[in-house]
Amino acid sequence: MKTDYLVIGGGVVGLATAWRLQTMQPGSRVCLLEKEPEVGCHQSGHNSGVLHCGLYYKPGSTKAILAVCGIRQMVEFCREAGIAHEVCGKLVVACDDAELARLHKLEERGRQNGLEGIEFLGREAMLEREPNVGGIAALRVPQEGIVDYPAVCSELKRRITANGGDVQTGARVTRLEQRGDEWIATTPKGEFAGRYLVNCAGLHCDRVAGLAGEKRETRIVPFRGEYYKLVEGSKGLVRHLIYPVPDPQFPFLGVHFTRLIHGGTEAGPNAVLAFAREGYRKTDVNVRDLLDALTYSGLWRFVAKYPRMTALELWQSLSKRRFCKALQKLVPSIRVTDIEPGGAGVRAQAMAREGDLIQDFSLIQRPAALHVLNAPSPAATASLAIGEEIVRKILGMK
Repeated sequence: MKTDYLVIGGGVVGLATAWRLQTMQPGSRVCLLEKEPEVGCHQSGHNSGVLHCGLYYKPGSTKAILAVCGIRQMVEFCREAGIAHEVCGKLVVACDDAELARLHKLEERGRQNGLEGIEFLGREAMLEREPNVGGIAALRVPQEGIVDYPAVCSELKRRITANGGDVQTGARVTRLEQRGDEWIATTPKGEFAGRYLVNCAGLHCDRVAGLAGEKRETRIVPFRGEYYKLVEGSKGLVRHLIYPVPDPQFPFLGVHFTRLIHGGTEAGPNAVLAFAREGYRKTDVNVRDLLDALTYSGLWRFVAKYPRMTALELWQSLSKRRFCKALQKLVPSIRVTDIEPGGAGVRAQAMAREGDLIQDFSLIQRPAALHVLNAPSPAATASLAIGEEIVRKILGMK
C-alpha cells in the first residue's frame, strides 16, 4: 500500500501526528503502523492521566512551549469529543525553607511560561484546600487536571480512519529501506510504502531510527514507575493533585498524589530501571532490552552521578514501608495500611552517553523523515501540539 506518510507508533503522539497531517494537509494519505493489537497500549495507557500545564519546564524550551499550548488544545479536544476530563488544579507543596525558596522560583518560572492564575498559599490557606497535607506553603496551579488518555487515543484513531487514513495494528516494523523516493516498511502484515517517514515509536524510537539508518547517539533507557493506590476507606486523605517541589539535585520529580479520572487516588511513582522496555512488573525480563541498557556507558555514568537516589528508588520499589515514608513527607498522617499496590508504567527516557537524561523533546528531521527521539512527560498532554509542531516542520512552516 502506497501513502504520502508512514507514521510508526500508535501511542497518543503518533495518533495525534497522523491526525494533524490530515487536518493541516487535507487530502494527504496517511498510514499508521502499530505493533500491538490496539493503539495506546504502552506509555499512553500506562500513566497517571494528568494534564500538565508547563509549570516545571525551562522557559523558552520546546517542552514548555508545547505543554502550555498543548494542555489548552487537549482540554478543548476532550470537551468537543465528550471525553472524561477534569481541570481540578494541583498543589505543589514546600516542606521546609529550602523548598520554600525553590517554590518561589517555580512560581516565577510558571509566570514566565505564561501560566495565569497560579497562586501562592501560606500554610493556613493550604490547609483549607488540603487539610491533611504537610509542609509550610504551597503553589496552587489551577490549570492542571486529569483525563482519560486511552479514550483520547481511541477518538484519534476514529478520526483518522473517518478521514480516510489507515491504522494498521499488529504491524510491527522489522525493516525499513528507501527505494527511490519511497520508504518501505516491512511488517508481518506485508510491506507498506510512503514518501515520508514519521517515527513516533516511543519506547522503541531509537531502534526504529536505527532501522532508518540513524546512529544511536542517545539511547532509550526504560525506567519503571510503580504506584500504590489509596484503599477505599482512605481516599478522603487527598482532595486534589499534590506534588512535591522538584529537587534540582535529582533528575526525577519524586512521589506525589494523583486523583484518577474514573475514581480513586494513586500515589507514586518511583523510578527504577526496568528489565524490559515493556516491563510493567518486577518479574518482566527481556534479555535484549536488559543487555541494551546494561552495556550502555551512559547508564553507568548516570548511576555514578546519582548513587544515593538510585539506591533509594530501588529501596522504595522493594519496601512498601519505605514507599509510605516517602509519601508521608506530603501527607504525614498516611500509614502503610492506607495504601495497596496500584499500576505501573515505563518511561521512554532518552539518555546521553555522558549519563544525562535528555530533558527536552527531541525531534530530528531528515529530508524524508522525522524522528521523535525523546518525548517523556508531558508528551501525552502536549500530544496535539507536538503533532502540530511535527507537521509544521515537515511542511516547512514557521
